[in-house]
Amino acid sequence: MLYLIGLGLGDAKDITVKGLEVVRRCSRVYLEAYTSVLTVGKEALEEFYGRKLVVADREEVEQEADNILKDADISDVAFLVVGDPFGATTHSDLVLRATKLGIPYRVIHNASIMNAVGCCGLQLYKFGETVSIVFWTDTWRPESFFDKVKKNRQNGMHTLCLLDIKVKEQSLENLIKGRKIYEPPRYMSVNQAAQQLLEIVQNQRIRGEEPVTEETLCVGLARVGADDQKIVAGTLRQMCTVDLGEPLHSLIITGGSIHPMEMEMLSLFSIPENSSESQSINGL
Repeated sequence: MLYLIGLGLGDAKDITVKGLEVVRRCSRVYLEAYTSVLTVGKEALEEFYGRKLVVADREEVEQEADNILKDADISDVAFLVVGDPFGATTHSDLVLRATKLGIPYRVIHNASIMNAVGCCGLQLYKFGETVSIVFWTDTWRPESFFDKVKKNRQNGMHTLCLLDIKVKEQSLENLIKGRKIYEPPRYMSVNQAAQQLLEIVQNQRIRGEEPVTEETLCVGLARVGADDQKIVAGTLRQMCTVDLGEPLHSLIITGGSIHPMEMEMLSLFSIPENSSESQSINGL
């Protein structure tokens, strides 16, 4: 059996009881290590689970999945995912591969940012399509995702923006030369995402479109589910100045229509006027 097990959003103890029982009896346990991260490292997980973990990076999961599935038809293999197993399409591919090989699978779900984002007070059923914001480079500055933001805004829906994670990435030079030298991990912050969004807003304005402005209400979130979780609510311009500390961060662009109860909840996290300091909340 192949088990896909969600780990939740915080630390080692966020795994479900059912998931932990499975982990402790599997012959091999893989830890997916590129779509998200917990607030604790691999060693803390190993200590709590009582099992050694094999770190599976993007290359292994996407190109060498057969290694993960090896002997899963005669033994139990666990694949651990931060959040929920289906928070990334890569993991659907793993299920399809297992099915083609005749390997049965089972999914043990957990909380993910897709539902835990409701902690800020915005109603989950009013979220539209989720988008990803990637790090821009000197030669690559994609804006295509913004079409989904515009569509969500037109429909009065909020947009959850998942921010870029760069783990085990190679520089262009090392990639060309085939050198297995990797760049230090990078995690996009709320203020970095907001700065890129502001540039897109300005470009949209030049083209005669203004679905989002500098004054559009946004919500920044950091380390959702952890003890030091932070939430701030303010304009897109204000989001450029907030410092929410360590990763992981997410950003919400609110829809055009906000329920009074949503506004009352967001007021708990409002950024003080004339200040770059943000108000935060610990825990839920």
